[in-house]
Amino acid sequence: MPALALSACPEPGEWRDASGQQLSPDRMFEDAASAQVVLLGERHDRMEHHRWQLHTLAALHAQRPDMVIGLEMLPRESQPALDAWVAGELDEQAFLSESDWDRAWGFDADLYLPILHFARMHRVPLLAINLDRSLVSRLREEGWDAVPPEERYHITPPAPATEAYREWLGKVFAEHPSAHHEDADIERFVAGQQVWDRAMAAGLAEATEDGTLAVGLMGSGHLEYGHGVPHQLHDLGIADTRVLLPRESRANCTEPKDGLADALFGIASNDRFEPPRPLLLGVQIDTDPAGVRIESVIPESVAADAGLQAADIVTSAAGLEVRVPRDLITIVRRQQPGHVLPLTVLRDGEQMEILARFPANED
Repeated sequence: MPALALSACPEPGEWRDASGQQLSPDRMFEDAASAQVVLLGERHDRMEHHRWQLHTLAALHAQRPDMVIGLEMLPRESQPALDAWVAGELDEQAFLSESDWDRAWGFDADLYLPILHFARMHRVPLLAINLDRSLVSRLREEGWDAVPPEERYHITPPAPATEAYREWLGKVFAEHPSAHHEDADIERFVAGQQVWDRAMAAGLAEATEDGTLAVGLMGSGHLEYGHGVPHQLHDLGIADTRVLLPRESRANCTEPKDGLADALFGIASNDRFEPPRPLLLGVQIDTDPAGVRIESVIPESVAADAGLQAADIVTSAAGLEVRVPRDLITIVRRQQPGHVLPLTVLRDGEQMEILARFPANED
């Protein structure tokens, strides 16, 4: 009988290399933990991908506890919040506010909180390896020479993209809604992607300087086939890397081309994460020098029942300072049905405390 063809589409719970050869988890993790950098891919809105990342991080940590975890999700400005989180100085709500999670990333924090708690429990440093969008735009539009090194965290210009990577980015760009705009430019799109790749590679490379294992969490598109971040790491002198990716099980898997990753893990579920519908306070808000000003209150809302009024200025919520509307929106979104949200409010110059009670069950 002819030999069965090897498949790079693993069964659930199974590790395979890109050629389809089944891998022993013990040997695979021993090998991965010996690298300078391990890169774990994801589709951002897939909870199963993040569960896999957590389990993989735990296995790597058991092999090599001297590790750090680099996050695509946050720009370098969020590093103080990550440090405070790992040190146990912030609760979830305070961390999400201090890191400006919703503005910086946008994907629901519930997808990542188990990983963040793992890092805090084991005191594994978390690194913000991305850049703020404004800096990405500046580097893309003005060029690297126009931005002083100290303003770009001394990140060096990226190595040129491989032709295969440019081809793949071109396909991604063609499917993007912005591709149909009059000012759409594939070169600007590629340049922006290059900025992200180089920034994340630089952050991980720096973390390896004292012999620490650096593990990066990021979208799979930055990693596949050795393009993107692995390519930039190699240019920075970091050649000992491993790329590990989650892969749908055989029933829904398309056989990849050779070289997709160093190892693929089969997952049974690839459902998109749907966060619960957020609770609403029931106000229209705007900025104010003292906090967040309430422009109007919706009748029969949580805000109306709590006694909030138009022209009230919210200065804190849940004990956290409120400086801009997004601060208040973020805090409200983290509330649970049946919970009470304490608010500090200025009304006619007088400070007062108000309790906003969210219903136990919302229709």
